[in-house]
Amino acid sequence: MTAIDTYLLLRAFCDELARCGMEHACTAPGSRNTPLVLSLVRQPRIHTWSHLDERCAGFFALGAAKRSGRPVAVTCTSGTAGANLAPAVIEARHARVPLIVLTADRPPELREVGAGQTIDQLKLYGDAAKWFFEVGQHEATPASLRWIRTLACRAYWTAVHGPAGPVHLNFPLREPLVLDEALPDDHTGRDADRPYVMLDTPPPKAPTGGGHPSGRIVIVAGAERTRPGDAGARLAHFAAEARIPLLADPLSGARHGPAAIAHYDLLLRDPGFAGAHRPDFVIRVGDLPTSKPLRTWLAGLHTAAQIAVDPDGVWHDPDAVVGMRVLTSAESLLDGLTGSEAVAADPGWLAAWRAADDAAGEALIRTLGEELSEPLTARSLGEWLGPDATLFVASSMPIRDVELFLPAREDGPRVLSNRGANGIDGTVSAAFGAAAAGRGPVVLLIGDVALAHDIGGLAAARRLGVPLTIVLLNNDGGGIFHFLPVSGQTDAFEEHVATPHGLDFAHAAALYGCRLERPANLGELGAAVQRSMAEDGTTIIEIRTDRVANLNLHRRAAAAALDSVSRTARAEARPA
Repeated sequence: MTAIDTYLLLRAFCDELARCGMEHACTAPGSRNTPLVLSLVRQPRIHTWSHLDERCAGFFALGAAKRSGRPVAVTCTSGTAGANLAPAVIEARHARVPLIVLTADRPPELREVGAGQTIDQLKLYGDAAKWFFEVGQHEATPASLRWIRTLACRAYWTAVHGPAGPVHLNFPLREPLVLDEALPDDHTGRDADRPYVMLDTPPPKAPTGGGHPSGRIVIVAGAERTRPGDAGARLAHFAAEARIPLLADPLSGARHGPAAIAHYDLLLRDPGFAGAHRPDFVIRVGDLPTSKPLRTWLAGLHTAAQIAVDPDGVWHDPDAVVGMRVLTSAESLLDGLTGSEAVAADPGWLAAWRAADDAAGEALIRTLGEELSEPLTARSLGEWLGPDATLFVASSMPIRDVELFLPAREDGPRVLSNRGANGIDGTVSAAFGAAAAGRGPVVLLIGDVALAHDIGGLAAARRLGVPLTIVLLNNDGGGIFHFLPVSGQTDAFEEHVATPHGLDFAHAAALYGCRLERPANLGELGAAVQRSMAEDGTTIIEIRTDRVANLNLHRRAAAAALDSVSRTARAEARPA
């Protein structure tokens, strides 16, 4: 096998990825992966994004794939470089994000003999990868070129279908790694730029048999795991037409319309409300939402018929309460349920949820007031951003504030978050990837610890020229831990759990070529966000908060909302 063979095969491989629909790829520097990097860069239909390190590259690719719904490739050199992609691969597997990992490796004769930058890369990601393949080394015969085209198609279609997730191809490459002569033409591709192997995926059929739910029904919608589309909008429309309460996680794309119950997290903290609003049927679409009160409520509904709907058959039932699993898409489910007699919902059921939700929302608005805070920031972004915008939310406290405080809107932003494995890894890089893979502004809502964790991701601002608005909630540590029992362990909590850092992010902004603004009030925050979205480049909008004050505000807001709900319930129960 010569360098010409290597480059001919890799050119055909990358050409086939582009024919299948790949638009983006990410690279990290190295020597052994030189043929992979050059082959991706020289494929004109793939936009190849350069990164300084593999962890940022992996999460940038993840964010781009999450927003576009299409596989994104990421390549790295041999050795521990591939290990640095592991967090992104794990997140992609749990979040069902299509990712194609192309690791360069030393050839077999250089393994386990003390050669530098060599580790065991075979099945490096274990079960986190949907499929692993050691590519091997071949002469670029017509038969081999046809074979590697089928390999590229298999990798692409495996990543994107049933369920979506990461695939890993390992490429042992021998020196020389650079080619100094022109490549001959290759005519092994299909005519009309078609992929060598097409994949026909007929739409799933609507469920049949078993009748239709009736009575007191709720729909619980979790994170959107499919290609971007109108599934969330259709679900919201159906719930409104059928008058079924819709408990929609912001990541579902369904939190809008008159049936959407935005503050279910607060409502279900009230034992009286939760007990009085036990449903007969629960239709669960997608993943379980973030809300712990909602999860606890679902776990206690042993007598209700809980139906889980998922086209991939993914098993999201930690409490063993689901009684039926429907292997279909939400769209096919709606096709089967739509009709004047398909669903018979209790006519007063939605009204009771709606009244409680409105009461809780009004109490939250009064309690939050106009003073800048973490909850008010989350709520305001949900109110300000339009349907052309994407709100990327960090895990830990920001995603909980978004679920708790984000209002239901007809024309709100798309919400994305890394909630597969629920880590804060690579959040900045993932947001930049999402910004690179679509049109419209992207706003990242992130805490200070998550930003510090992926501070190197800010390099994309200057190097790649991808615009991003970063709203930074800086409470000098891990604010979420104040909500947990460990906060009472005063001998170790502040240093080892809350972990204050004292970082001045103005230095990071200057280092990475970002603008920095520190608004003093809500009006200044709104103006800063609008200004950033209208300009090129990246702006960090820093909001200073206090961890203990944030805890107290959350408690006051929850207490006010629950009190308002209780008073509403008593008023409705009073005889006319």
